[in-house]
Amino acid sequence: MAANRSQTMAQATKAVWARGGVAGFFQGLIPWAWIEASTKGGVLLFTASEIESAVVTMGISPAAAGLLGGMGGGVAQAYATMGFTTCMKTVEITRHKEAASGVQRSTFQVFMDIYRKDGIRGINKGVNAVAVRQCTNWGSRMGFARLAETMIRNVRGKGEHEKLGAADKILASSIGGALATWNQPIEVVRVEMQSMAKTTANANRPEKLTILNTLRFIYKENGIKGLYRGVTPRIGLGIWQTICMVSFADYVKLWVKGRQ
Repeated sequence: MAANRSQTMAQATKAVWARGGVAGFFQGLIPWAWIEASTKGGVLLFTASEIESAVVTMGISPAAAGLLGGMGGGVAQAYATMGFTTCMKTVEITRHKEAASGVQRSTFQVFMDIYRKDGIRGINKGVNAVAVRQCTNWGSRMGFARLAETMIRNVRGKGEHEKLGAADKILASSIGGALATWNQPIEVVRVEMQSMAKTTANANRPEKLTILNTLRFIYKENGIKGLYRGVTPRIGLGIWQTICMVSFADYVKLWVKGRQ
């Protein structure tokens, strides 16, 4: 929906289904999403936990600590592992137009063609937009989740250091994940920058895309609604990821700490 901003949810679902049924919804899974998923979590958790632990000892509130930890972790994972994986996932999702014109290339052929043409910069196209997205993503998700935990503690009459139950932590993470989608325009910009859509398809599309000129292009073409296209499914994604990387991660950290 971020790449095809004129489509409704129903139209986007039909378009993806037409590209291969159930398999169409898993485009870019192997190997790019596998590589991303198996690396970005470790980078995020390590960086965010170190920052959170450090700033909490300075007397900063849990919400502010979560915000700073998430921002640092998001930037670290963007530049460490997510630049080329998000680029290649977007390529896989948007290059069906290329296949329709009779060009058939495997995902690795596409990767090598981009690398030979533009080098490291080419396969990391849009990485700065990814970094802005991840910084605001995880800063917001962790910050809002910690703030929600504080509010739930107040409602339950619990102290700052008293543990919340699993259901309360999942609720807090769900709130954090949903509210964090305020940055959907950054995600739409990122998709447009990494899309395989031909520049000749729209004469107004800048040849060399930056975050700012891509933002202006989308706004001129589709308005505010275009910048928030695809926000509904992303709310679901944000909730799920925040539950995994905040609530579940807290239990993992406690388990690791108990074994030391």
